[in-house]
Amino acid sequence: MNGRVKLIRKQLEMTQEQLAQRLGIGKAALSMIETGKAGLSARNRNILVQELNVNPEWLETGKGNMFNAEPDLTAYMHRTDNSLPLQSVPLYSIEGTAGLVPLFADRAQAKPVNFIHIPNLPKCDGAIYIVGDSMYPLLKSGDIVLYKQLHDIDDIFWGDMYLLSIDIDGEEYVTVKYIQKSDREGYVKLVSQNVHHADKDVEIARIRAIALVKASIRMNSIR
Repeated sequence: MNGRVKLIRKQLEMTQEQLAQRLGIGKAALSMIETGKAGLSARNRNILVQELNVNPEWLETGKGNMFNAEPDLTAYMHRTDNSLPLQSVPLYSIEGTAGLVPLFADRAQAKPVNFIHIPNLPKCDGAIYIVGDSMYPLLKSGDIVLYKQLHDIDDIFWGDMYLLSIDIDGEEYVTVKYIQKSDREGYVKLVSQNVHHADKDVEIARIRAIALVKASIRMNSIR
């Protein structure tokens, strides 16, 4: 098993320091695991399986696929974006944080449900699961979007995809849409990918939180 830990690290393009930090151990301890001088603890095994999506059968026996599923990762980058060789993006539950607005207002207090290891992407503040089919087939319910929070709607890039919190009759509505200019003063046009969803003008004052979508992930189960 220990030799397979090194194979996992190489496949994920992680250094020993990076994987050791992810496992919550020192680099020397990881080196001992990789060389067979120490065993893999149950806690570290769970991190590999639950957070890094390693196939437990492969980890134990070397049989089957190294990972349980291969994600489809789509990045939405600008020319000015600087990609990071490695980052761990916190994955949040909107229900658990009581909505996008509280999450953005006090992200330091929000507890992620998991972390996503993503190499070679621009800096992301977080990730959430999306609900609904307004961006289908580009996005479908259950996909994950990774975002970069904006603090001023004037910073938007027209035509790009955004994660938004909109106030509708006092309730928060979270959605992912393209944002385009509206002919109405003080409004923006929200555009869906799904042709069955009509474009909608929304008053800018109703937008309570906004983030630029940097990437999306769709998990494909290996059969």
